[in-house]
Amino acid sequence: MASKKIRRCYLIQQVVQERGGISVGALADMLGVSMQTIRRDLDTLCDDGAMRRVHGRIELAEDRLNTPLDQRAGTNLVGKRAIAEVAASMIPDGATLFLSIGSTALSVARALRRRRELTVITNNLSAAMTLSEEVSNRIILPGGELRLPDRDFIGEDVVSFFGRYRAEYAIFGTAGVDIDGGLSEFHQAEVRASERMRQNAQTSVLVIDRSKFGRHAPSIGCAITEVDHVICDRPPVATFAPLIEDLGDRIVFSEEREME
Repeated sequence: MASKKIRRCYLIQQVVQERGGISVGALADMLGVSMQTIRRDLDTLCDDGAMRRVHGRIELAEDRLNTPLDQRAGTNLVGKRAIAEVAASMIPDGATLFLSIGSTALSVARALRRRRELTVITNNLSAAMTLSEEVSNRIILPGGELRLPDRDFIGEDVVSFFGRYRAEYAIFGTAGVDIDGGLSEFHQAEVRASERMRQNAQTSVLVIDRSKFGRHAPSIGCAITEVDHVICDRPPVATFAPLIEDLGDRIVFSEEREME
């Protein structure tokens, strides 16, 4: 199999694993190739039994279907809880914050239940519902179509939505971190939403577990060194040591802190 095809198939698998399913047209736009090329790639993936075609979409095979967001938040439960506790410790009562989509951001929302009078600007409906349990909080959501099963909002309207606000903190995740420190997402709109949050906040906080280091996604965002604080559960593999050294005290490993 040609190297370009191998990389496309790998990216397709990651996108479908993350989202549960995606249309052939959306994949073609995302990867910058024709629908015919995508269909040939899907022939290979479906022959392997990892995926299946359903009405113009590609989905995980039934035995590999992704779980909903709130169940995915239960994977690496110890690590994500530790990350969330460190992030929540930075947020005082009465703060204004951006909160992104993703299971780690949802874990942060759960850790913020002890806070009062927060103003939370988010496109993560599950996080919004979690924080709405405290009636002193103010929750601001974008309009538009809700993406299922993740229960979040994405798209250019969401980018514009975040552009209308300023916040003290931006808490966001990412799909992957390249060896050069570049942050990546599965869709450009997700990149632009995270970047708008980062730019419009006084303090930016990236929350990720170590599995994101070395994970690839097609849309490139800012560099990890442009973020004010990085909270990760455990150090990544040794190949990322120079990047971790560049971050210095801006990166915290939450599980190590718990043991201190």
